[in-house]
Amino acid sequence: MFDALRKTIAKAMTPTPAKRETRPPLTMARMYAAAKPSRLTTGWGNSTTSEDGELSSSLRTLRNRSRELVRDSAYAKRAKVIVQNNVVGSGIGLQAKVGTTRGSLNQRINDDLEAAHARWAEAQNCHTGGALHLCDLERLAMGQVFEAGEIIIRKHRRAFGNSAVPLALEVIEPERLADEFHPSAESPEGVVRLGVEVDPFHRPIAYWIRTVHPGEIRVNPQQTSKIERVPAADIMHLRLIDRWPQTRGVPWLHAAARRLNDMDGLGESEIVAARAAACYMGFIELPNAESQYGDEQADGSRQSELEPAMIERLNPGEKFNFAAPNRPNAQLDPFMRLMLREVAAGIGVSYESLSRDYSQSNYSSSRLALLDDRDLWKFLQLWFIRNLRLPLYREWVQAAVLSGAVSTIGVQAYALDPERFEAVRFKPRGWSWIDPTKEVEAYKEAIKAGFTTQGRVIEQTGNGDDLEDVMQDRKHELELADSLDLTFDTDLEEMAELEAETKAASAPAQPGSAQTDMEQDDNQDADAAIARMEQLLRGVQA
Repeated sequence: MFDALRKTIAKAMTPTPAKRETRPPLTMARMYAAAKPSRLTTGWGNSTTSEDGELSSSLRTLRNRSRELVRDSAYAKRAKVIVQNNVVGSGIGLQAKVGTTRGSLNQRINDDLEAAHARWAEAQNCHTGGALHLCDLERLAMGQVFEAGEIIIRKHRRAFGNSAVPLALEVIEPERLADEFHPSAESPEGVVRLGVEVDPFHRPIAYWIRTVHPGEIRVNPQQTSKIERVPAADIMHLRLIDRWPQTRGVPWLHAAARRLNDMDGLGESEIVAARAAACYMGFIELPNAESQYGDEQADGSRQSELEPAMIERLNPGEKFNFAAPNRPNAQLDPFMRLMLREVAAGIGVSYESLSRDYSQSNYSSSRLALLDDRDLWKFLQLWFIRNLRLPLYREWVQAAVLSGAVSTIGVQAYALDPERFEAVRFKPRGWSWIDPTKEVEAYKEAIKAGFTTQGRVIEQTGNGDDLEDVMQDRKHELELADSLDLTFDTDLEEMAELEAETKAASAPAQPGSAQTDMEQDDNQDADAAIARMEQLLRGVQA
C-alpha cells in the first residue's frame, strides 16, 4: 500500500515535458538592396555619426589635402577660379535705396551713402592689413570657402587708414580656430564644439581663436600662441551647411579629392614612361656565356653606349634587340576625360568649364551646361550677399552715421527708423549673351509682352549694372552726341519710325467720318514728330 502511494506521489512531482513548438522556416527580411550585407559590401561603411562627429576626425586632413590640391593640381586651381569668377567676379556693387516719406528715392542721401561706402571700401580703410580692397576681400573669402570649407572675418570697431568710419575687417583662416582645445564654456549653458562655443540651440556664442597661425613662421623661437575668446557678435563665419547641427564647413573638394590625386599620379607615371620610351634602349644576346661585349662595370655587368650616327659591328653570333615601350598610351586621353567628368560632378561645375574642352560637346549641350551652372552661381551669389554683404552693410551704415561720416543722415532720425536708412540693393555680376542675335530679340519680345522688364534683363546681362546705371549712361551719351552734332544709326532708325508715324497720321480721313478729339491729338503728335525729324535731318546734313 505504501509502495503504491509513493509511486503516485513521485509521478505527480515529475514535470511533464513541454511540447516542442514548430516554427515556420526562416526567410530573408525585406531590405533595400543598398542595405543588404554581402561579401561585396564588406568595406561599405554603415556607422551612425553626426556631421560634427565626422568633421572632428576628418576636417583637418580634408582641409590640408584640399589646400595641397589647389596648390599643385591644375584642375583644382581652375575649379577655385571658376567659383570666384562666377560668384564674385570683379566685386559685388551696391545701390542705396533710402526712400522719402512720399515713396520716392532720396537721391541726395543715397549718393552720400554710396560715395562714403566707396571710400571705405579702399584697401587701407576696410582691411586691417591695408592690402585687400573690399572686392579683393570678397574674392578671397569665396575662394577660402571653396578651398577650406569656411572663412572667418572678424570685425574691428575702430578706424584704420584714412577712414572716418570706425570699422575694419580681419581675415582669419580656419586653422586658427582651436578645434582641439576643449575649455569650459564661460556661458552657463554653452559648450565648445570644434573651437566654437554654442548654446543649446547651436547658436554661436563665442569663437576660440589662436593669435598666431599654427603653421606660421616662428621668427622668435620663444614666441607662443595664445587662444583668445572672441564674442560671436564680432565674427562673420561663412560656410555652407549640409546637415544640422554643423559647426564647421567642409572643403568643396571632399568628394573629388581622391580622383584629382589619382589623376595627378597617373599623369606623372605616364610622363615618366613616355620619357623613358623616348630614350632608345637595346639588349645584346650573346651566343654563349664566354662571349664578352661592352665595357665591364663595377658590379661585373657589361654596358655599351649608343650614340647618334654611330655604326658598331657585333661579334659573330651576337644579336641586338631594341626595347620598344608602348608609350605614349593612346587610351590615356579618354580615360582622363572620364575621371575629369567625375571630378566636375563632385565639385558642382560643368565638364566644359572645368576642362576648357569643347571637343566632346556641341553648341546645344554646351549652352545647357552653361545655363545649369548659372543656376548654381545665382544661388551662391544670394547666399554670399545674405551672409556677408548685407549684415556688413547694415553695421557699416550704423558706424558711418554715428561717426558723422554721412552728414546727411541725422543720428536721431537713424535711431527712430534704422531700417529706412539701411535699405540697399546689391548688384552681383551678370553674364553676357550666349547667342546675342537670338537672345536680344527674345528679350525684346518678352518685354513687349510684359513677361519681364528692362531692369530684370539688365540685371541678368549687365555684369553688375542696373537700369538706373544704364539709363544715366545713355542720357549722358545722348547729350554729349547732341552737343557735338553727332548722328548714329539709332538716330536714323528713329527718323524712319517718325516718318512712318507722320505718314500714318497725315493720311486723309475716310469719307463721312467726323474728326474727333483723338484725331486732333494724333495731328498734334504728328506735328511734333515732323519737328523732331527736321531736327535730326539738320544734324545729318551738318
